[in-house]
Amino acid sequence: MAAKSAIPSHLKNENGASVGAEKHHGKSQSHVAFENTSTSVAASQMRNALNNLADTVKDPKDKKRFETEMDNFFALFRRYLNDKAKGNEIDWSKISPPKPEQVVEYNSLANNESVEFLSKLAVLKLNGGLGTSMGCVGPKSVIEVRDGMSFLDLSVRQIEYLNRTYDVNVPFVLMNSFNTDVDTANIIKKYEGHNIDIMTFNQSKYPRILKDSNLPAPKSADSQISDWYPPGHGDVFESLYNSGILDKLLERGVEIVFLSNADNLGAVVDLNILQHMVESRSEYIMELTDKTKADVKGGTIIDYEGQARLLEIAQVPKQYVNEFKSIKKFKYFNTNNIWMNLRAVKRIVESNELAMEIIPNGKTIPADKKGEADISIVQLETAVGAAIRHFNNAHGVNVPRRRFLPVKTCSDLMLVKSDLYALKHGQLVMDTNRFGGAPLIKLGNDFKKVSNFQARISSIPKILELDHLTVTGAVNFGRGVVLKGTVIIVATEGSTIDIPPGSILENVVVQGSLRLLEH
Repeated sequence: MAAKSAIPSHLKNENGASVGAEKHHGKSQSHVAFENTSTSVAASQMRNALNNLADTVKDPKDKKRFETEMDNFFALFRRYLNDKAKGNEIDWSKISPPKPEQVVEYNSLANNESVEFLSKLAVLKLNGGLGTSMGCVGPKSVIEVRDGMSFLDLSVRQIEYLNRTYDVNVPFVLMNSFNTDVDTANIIKKYEGHNIDIMTFNQSKYPRILKDSNLPAPKSADSQISDWYPPGHGDVFESLYNSGILDKLLERGVEIVFLSNADNLGAVVDLNILQHMVESRSEYIMELTDKTKADVKGGTIIDYEGQARLLEIAQVPKQYVNEFKSIKKFKYFNTNNIWMNLRAVKRIVESNELAMEIIPNGKTIPADKKGEADISIVQLETAVGAAIRHFNNAHGVNVPRRRFLPVKTCSDLMLVKSDLYALKHGQLVMDTNRFGGAPLIKLGNDFKKVSNFQARISSIPKILELDHLTVTGAVNFGRGVVLKGTVIIVATEGSTIDIPPGSILENVVVQGSLRLLEH
């Protein structure tokens, strides 16, 4: 097969097989045998195109790294082709809610906050995302969320507090993407001299696939940035391994990594879960929390043929989507707070066991010239939660909602900046006077960007007794506003509502327009 001969010689072992591809994604004989003619042709054409890309890299060291990355990408692509050829859809009849032993209740964990295992821990934040969805430039983790501090500042403060309080040295690891690495390198300089070791590595940079031809979008290794993509956080295992950071951590005596999204302000080190992980000899723990109406699209833990697995909405056949969203059948969702054993990660990567479900993500690259059509592409992504089935004694822990406090929108930003939370050692703690969980806040398109949000809300309203807030249209909040119960504010198109300073709104609907005139 042309694909075999096209593999660079330094990546072959004695049998002539590809080291890069095999080291990470071994293929069983039956798997390979299934590759039908069209799959085999597409794979061969992709392999040749990737070799041509590699030939555009001049520096030998860079070329070797690039080829390893392209081999990993090729293995993912080939698996994608096989899945498509087999119609590899999940068998809904085999899906059940998780068994009792697959989910442990947080309240049942030992509560003696044992600190002896902290010396074996590292904290890893997924830092590959940009702030574009909130109208910001640069890494999302540098958006200011509270008291002049960014997501990164708060994480650093939390770990410094741990290190100082318990006299340990928990390393702080950031997985960046090619979108965030340069900015992040500059930003973390300000933490030099702090009581914290920061390590960084980059997730892979994979070529987008042209939908029409099944070939890579880039024509050379230094092709425009829009031809490439970071392949989702499932890439953390191989990138941690290939970057050398995994071995560095093991040399330091680190055995457990606590991973979470950089924008989840609730993901702080929990000594009870850490102790449970060590004592239960689990290689992988996924933090779950009870699903509410707001979380119906979140990935959930299931039992599939006796094994704990992650099920994402993208994998669900259309006719079962409503059943997937049901809170009765699937009570939990994945917070993406994951605890994993580093030696297990090393074993699984080295023995090619990783075969996480592939999520094909269709996008378009804007055309170069006016009048030309945008280019349809596919990017193949994987999720870190999908690796649960590869680890021994892997299970979920059902944690309190406070451990899931993500900031995806300006509605979330309003919540975390409010009087509902106080800041303690970089951690947001909900006011004990609050009855129940956090309120539901829905700010309309006029608040989509952080700059709009800041312009329209001069100071965050007091929301300790708020249940639900919906704001639509051009609405401006004066200082010292108090919101209680259910508040709905709708400014009709072309008009503006100014909420006067010091207003108390309780269980009201405000509609139309209301302008305050200076006099």
